[in-house]
Amino acid sequence: MRLPFLILFLPCVALAKQPNVLLIMADDIGIEGFGCYGGTSYETPQIDKLAKGGLRFTHAYSQPLCTPTRVQIMTGRYNHRNWSYFGILDPAEKTFGHMMKEAGYKTCISGKWQLQSYDPPDFPNAERRRGQGMKVTLAGFDEHCLFHSWHTEKKGSRYAGPTYFKNGKLVTETNNKYGPDVSVDFILDFMNNNRDGPMFVYYPMALPHWPMVPTPDSKEWKDPERRNEEDLRYFEDMVAYMDKLVGRLVDGLVKLGLREDTLILFYSDNGTHLEVSSIMNGKAVQGGKATPKQSGIRVPLIASWPGKIKPGRSTSDLVDASDFFPTLADLAQVKIPNQRQIDGISFAPTLHDQPGKKRQWCFFWYDPRPGWDKDRFSRSIFALDHDYKLFSDGRLFDIRGEEMRETEIRLGDLGSKALQAKNKLKKAIAQAMKGPISKQARQVVDAFGNPLPSL
Repeated sequence: MRLPFLILFLPCVALAKQPNVLLIMADDIGIEGFGCYGGTSYETPQIDKLAKGGLRFTHAYSQPLCTPTRVQIMTGRYNHRNWSYFGILDPAEKTFGHMMKEAGYKTCISGKWQLQSYDPPDFPNAERRRGQGMKVTLAGFDEHCLFHSWHTEKKGSRYAGPTYFKNGKLVTETNNKYGPDVSVDFILDFMNNNRDGPMFVYYPMALPHWPMVPTPDSKEWKDPERRNEEDLRYFEDMVAYMDKLVGRLVDGLVKLGLREDTLILFYSDNGTHLEVSSIMNGKAVQGGKATPKQSGIRVPLIASWPGKIKPGRSTSDLVDASDFFPTLADLAQVKIPNQRQIDGISFAPTLHDQPGKKRQWCFFWYDPRPGWDKDRFSRSIFALDHDYKLFSDGRLFDIRGEEMRETEIRLGDLGSKALQAKNKLKKAIAQAMKGPISKQARQVVDAFGNPLPSL
């Protein structure tokens, strides 16, 4: 049974109006993909404009891969507490959709789900996992329009001629339709119909995830036979279209007169595809998706709220995916029950440039097994701060700076500062591992879910 959330009413104190919140999460792109972070390979004027007019986080992190981040951001809990399988969100979990709805928000999710079922039927042991996740209809959202809501083999296309689950009905569009446009059209309609608010809109984008194919702004799109043509060079077009869609949403809020009442958060679920190389501050950065490298977990976080967030600011505050849940709770004026362990720390005070509790480290429990195509992965447990990253096996890396650098520090080269950091992060890992751990997380398995010797 889910624990209810309690709205916190303070007697004799007038509460501020609950803001609308638009949370956008890109799919597979690190900080090197954006001009506001020093990236020069792609055109991102709309997102850069949000950063210029708002707050840019330089040390925001995700998990290395899709589902781990999506489970963590929606629940505010580290993955070892609620991990089941790749492509699965435990149906017993409480999402930020539930929380915001109970706080009086109209809630909408549009984009990609991929949290209800993942393994194809012929994948070994698939029968143990198919259909085990949370259905979006039970996730706390009043309206939904989602790619990959059901089984992997039935998901269809996310781009040309997309298949979407729209408010309980499975729809396949014509080849002239582009999936990301469908997602944004749905959001704009929702905002128009619920303009009296407050609204919470979660937009887990499809872009710029593989396959790299033409967008409606690519010249190849004009030929219907080429709309599913795969080539790495289309990644540039996909990033530009991602940026264009962000601009459409901002314009939509302006036209509805809601821009000053709406906090926009832009984030990403993990780093850029491994085959994509980008230029950032004059240096080549190879994509690190699915790896615990900085290029796999260092992602953008931009907050824009005219009149509430001072423009042109940046902060080095540490943020990870678990922090969104308590941040939304603060914004919605909701008290999270003490009985429920939340690992995140609200960054709402930072948005308002006010003092508050700051993260001293980020923790990562990463193991996307079991699941189809996950045989190349292994478990990684690590923690990091602004300067160092420590793995549970004792490996220590120097990650100082605002770029993607990381240099392993050998045992004989440990200086006093590195040794101090190692001890700090070792305690952080031990602290994070306290408390509830899911049954699946306790056992190391292969891609098929078969037990392996413990680490």
